[in-house]
Amino acid sequence: MRVLAGDIGGTKTRLALFEIEDKHITSHREETYSSRRYSSLEALVGEFLAGTESGAYQAACFGIAGPVRNGQCKVTNLPWVIDAAHLAGHLRLPRVCLLNDLEANGWGIQALGAEDFCVLNPGSPDACGNAAVIAAGTGLGEAGMYWDGRRHWPFASEGGHAEFGPTDELEFALLRFLQRRHQHVSWERILSGPGLRNLYEFLLEFRNAKTPKWMREQMRAGDRSAVISRAGLDGKDPTCVEALDLFARLYGMEAGNHALKIMATGGVYVGGGIAPKILSKLEQGWFLQGFTEKGRMAPLLKEMPVKVILNDRTALFGPAVYAQELASG
Repeated sequence: MRVLAGDIGGTKTRLALFEIEDKHITSHREETYSSRRYSSLEALVGEFLAGTESGAYQAACFGIAGPVRNGQCKVTNLPWVIDAAHLAGHLRLPRVCLLNDLEANGWGIQALGAEDFCVLNPGSPDACGNAAVIAAGTGLGEAGMYWDGRRHWPFASEGGHAEFGPTDELEFALLRFLQRRHQHVSWERILSGPGLRNLYEFLLEFRNAKTPKWMREQMRAGDRSAVISRAGLDGKDPTCVEALDLFARLYGMEAGNHALKIMATGGVYVGGGIAPKILSKLEQGWFLQGFTEKGRMAPLLKEMPVKVILNDRTALFGPAVYAQELASG
């Protein structure tokens, strides 16, 4: 089956023409675009398909960073409204499927192998049941995977927009800092690329620290979050180190919250663009500390496998897997 698949994010959009058989995916063409350069998904898809031969795809499915309702989605961090029926007419297909991007990740996990994961916590050797997916990138996505006794069925969530819940003096100070900036302080305000910048700027104020000159120059020339992350990983600036440690612990804390809410005894998958880049920090124990510190539920969480998704095409594979699932009935 030939599928036009897409992973639509606030920063970048990836499109691909895949051939899929029994969840084995062969790529015929893939491209990555800056999302904000285009006025709509139709415009972007039109450029991708220019010159493509008729019959290049039999189905189309897109994972989108935002809530999908009744075949429509307003992208959370992008001024696009995507309508499945309108897109189907544009692509001359009977229908087009839209998925939340984390739901797409859940489907894409089914096409991965053991080499596509880094294990943070092996958990129980006979772990079974629902699973959770959490992914920090431009925003914070969350999804679940319901276990029906034989297999997992991914489902969407917008849990990343739930209120941040502080647990100690530092976190309460962080909440007050963010309340001065935002009417609603969600977990996404912390666990995302912009969120890492928020943590760093909070710590500058809280510790009465200053940004070194060399960092200011790098920040003017590039991505501020990337500069903070590199300085934290390399140990070049103490405020960056603390910001990254705090980010990792809070990431684990919210992953644990999400796992408890859907009873993810089958495991927790950490996706998105940030986790693989700060893998060494996640492996230091900050993530699992935040994940397991849940009082009487700590033993339950320690039995849950926790894996970081290393394959950055997972959310692109997901729409193809879902399209095949629909076609097979």
